[in-house]
Amino acid sequence: MSGWSQHQGHAIALPIHNVDTDQLIPSRFMSTPRSEGYGRFLLHDLRRDADGDTHPDFPLNRHAHASVLVTGRNFGSGSSREAAVYALVDAGVRAVFAPSFGDIFAGNAINNGLLPARISEEDMSLLFQALAGAALAAEVCLENSHIQIGDLRIGFDLDPGWRTKLINGWDDIDLTLAHRADIERHKEDLIRRAPWVRPALITKSS
Repeated sequence: MSGWSQHQGHAIALPIHNVDTDQLIPSRFMSTPRSEGYGRFLLHDLRRDADGDTHPDFPLNRHAHASVLVTGRNFGSGSSREAAVYALVDAGVRAVFAPSFGDIFAGNAINNGLLPARISEEDMSLLFQALAGAALAAEVCLENSHIQIGDLRIGFDLDPGWRTKLINGWDDIDLTLAHRADIERHKEDLIRRAPWVRPALITKSS
């Protein structure tokens, strides 16, 4: 996974609260191999009617090129399916801005290079107003934790460890290995102070 620190794209508003993972990708599509891509299933039942025709007024149908979503609170709640993140990433979404996220969804997002940016309710409303019915050019900066849309500059909250993972393109193992020297020093110090913690080698008698 490649890292990133700045992203330029188009932002749209999805003014819906409590979008859960089953809405992000209905379970009936999850048997599809990931190699075929999940982007076409993103928000399928909200974007299409019972006959499979797209709703022309749905934001992602009008602006399929959008890579930044601004949405309501509790985004990504529900089941732990990582496919919900795959659907967003495969559809070209790089960042989602919301007042709150499902915990497991947010962790899955980070591990797949997708930014779950927490903003205040007030800033959510400002972005909804700015993006009403439109897709506007936006710049997202991880290092300074802000999104810029025209003259509107909004800050967001992001755990420092998550920022490091996104910028470097790391997963949890990479983040742990970044502390390899400290881990080795701790290991050596622990063995000096308490040599009994190291298991004794057992050899077979002849």
